[in-house]
Amino acid sequence: MDRKAVNKTNEMEPKQKKLKIEDYKKPDLPSTHKELLDLYKQRRAEKQKHKEEKLIQQWEQEKKQREEEIAKAKEEEDEEEKSKLLGRHYTVSIALPGSILDNAQSRELRSYLAGQIARAAVVFNVDEIVVFDETNALSSDGTIEDAKKQGCLQLKLILEYLECPQYLRKGLFKRHEFLQYAGLLNPLDSPHHMRATDDMPYREGVVLKKPLRPNQGSFADVGLLKKEVQLDKQIEPHVRVTVKMDKNADGKKRKGKVVAPSTPRKKLGLYWGYTVRLAANLGEVFTQCPYDEGYDLTVGTSERGESIDSLEIPTFKHALVVFGGVQGLEASLEVDPNLDEDDPSLLFHHYVNSCPDQGSRTIRTEEAVLITMSALRPKILEAAKIANQQ
Repeated sequence: MDRKAVNKTNEMEPKQKKLKIEDYKKPDLPSTHKELLDLYKQRRAEKQKHKEEKLIQQWEQEKKQREEEIAKAKEEEDEEEKSKLLGRHYTVSIALPGSILDNAQSRELRSYLAGQIARAAVVFNVDEIVVFDETNALSSDGTIEDAKKQGCLQLKLILEYLECPQYLRKGLFKRHEFLQYAGLLNPLDSPHHMRATDDMPYREGVVLKKPLRPNQGSFADVGLLKKEVQLDKQIEPHVRVTVKMDKNADGKKRKGKVVAPSTPRKKLGLYWGYTVRLAANLGEVFTQCPYDEGYDLTVGTSERGESIDSLEIPTFKHALVVFGGVQGLEASLEVDPNLDEDDPSLLFHHYVNSCPDQGSRTIRTEEAVLITMSALRPKILEAAKIANQQ
């Protein structure tokens, strides 16, 4: 572009007018004493109104907080009353030797036998399974060197695997030869084995390795579709937790509170699976009881015991039913270095024969569990009913 064209373009653009000092508009200021007084009153009224609005807002927030506290206290009171009516405040434990798996002919049959024990425990709402060693092969560090006496460890691992909800198994269990055929076993399908669409107040979860700011809790996978739950506590990753789901959570972020695994049973009477404990001998079944009060009802099973039909169960908090192996509880007592008794009936409150006049010379342990728990079930429920009325 030549110089003439540039000058022509500059001539076509409008020139900006320079503003002078007198062109600036002055603010409207009161010119008289009366106008100044009115302006002062107006600003004072506006300030007072703002102060009142702030106080009203603060009062509404305090009122809302008080209402939430009252509603929370009422909800806790209702839950306490509900737990008295619906909750189950007693526990049932069973103990059996791991050597029952050593007699199976193959790995498939050993796995199937463990699955039968797990199914029986769930059907009869057993809260704890104690696997004890009656061969003195279990060392103090929980290992067994003899490859032919691995029944205790295999039974414990399969029982724990089957009790765990399916959506948590991948994060909690590593590949193991004992679990080779566990996938072929019948599922337990207990209440805490939930589908993603189930709406329940409690769920089982595993803590995820997902970073969060301090004092903001943790994230857990509780089996919901593409929804992680934010917990109220900071917990190490890969730890299994029982979560009470927040009722008022929105659709974007779910929140939950970490509770004890026994809370669903105590509050709502829900069966929430069993725990598995390994004992080095028969004596540790009693001495390593996880409950502070200990077992206040112990029942031993043997063909030499009294008929279970005449058994009367008193009220109790924690019951324990002990089963023997192929050679009975007498063999377990004989190899126990800490027990000097010769008669196993002296170890229990009741020593019963769960199947008098049996047609077979022997009753297998997995069969004895089903027979005994079937006979004890109505007696346990009757004792629990009496305890609730007291």
